[in-house]
Amino acid sequence: MKSFIWAVSAGLIALALVVSAAHASVVIGGTRVVFPAQDGEVTVRLTNQGDGPALIEAWIDRGNPQSTPDKADAPFLITPPLFRMEAHKDQSLRIIATQAPLPTDHESLFWLNVLEVPPKPTGPQMAGKNLLQFAIRSRLKLFYRPAHLSGDPLTAPKQVTWKAVATNPGYALELHNPTPYYITFTAVALDIGDKHYVADTGMVAPLGTLRMAVKGLTQVPPTGTPVTFSTINDYGALITSKGVLSP
Repeated sequence: MKSFIWAVSAGLIALALVVSAAHASVVIGGTRVVFPAQDGEVTVRLTNQGDGPALIEAWIDRGNPQSTPDKADAPFLITPPLFRMEAHKDQSLRIIATQAPLPTDHESLFWLNVLEVPPKPTGPQMAGKNLLQFAIRSRLKLFYRPAHLSGDPLTAPKQVTWKAVATNPGYALELHNPTPYYITFTAVALDIGDKHYVADTGMVAPLGTLRMAVKGLTQVPPTGTPVTFSTINDYGALITSKGVLSP
């Protein structure tokens, strides 16, 4: 019976991955979760804004989009992991860290999954009608943040260094993150003379390097060229900053 339940869950998750236009009734409070190690646990608020109940299942994985609750091996416990949410009600997910060892000198990245399964419509108006329903999965980044990390996560984007590198074809921006924090870029651009160039976006790991292709850039920009970029802070807000190209 248990294997059947997990098989059904896996099928629902597969549907959730391909139906991005479906509307979720259950709203998650926030766009990311920051887990301070010294706290031992965090809570995430859910709100059912729909007019009917929903079945909710939650789990955490290490980065596999195809993960299922029975195979997730992240070092966290969620309570409750499976529950019914009534219409227009709130529910808190309690996320608790286990004793599994994690790096203490930089953040670790995990993903919180919240799967919403709507109830089957009932009533005489549905009699004899075909019905197609979809489960909707929301997936949020969870940053496990060890205590006493150096620097300030709010100012980490300003510590990033930038340089231009040749690619085939064109040029890319290569950035280095010297901080122990993950940094997510939502917009990156540079202006050379009267021309505006837009780069790809992405997330750079702590102490990591990331290349972003620049659309339409066919010659190396000079040292000191300004770079304007937007990042997402701990609270989900967009922060615009400026940097310059290094040699």
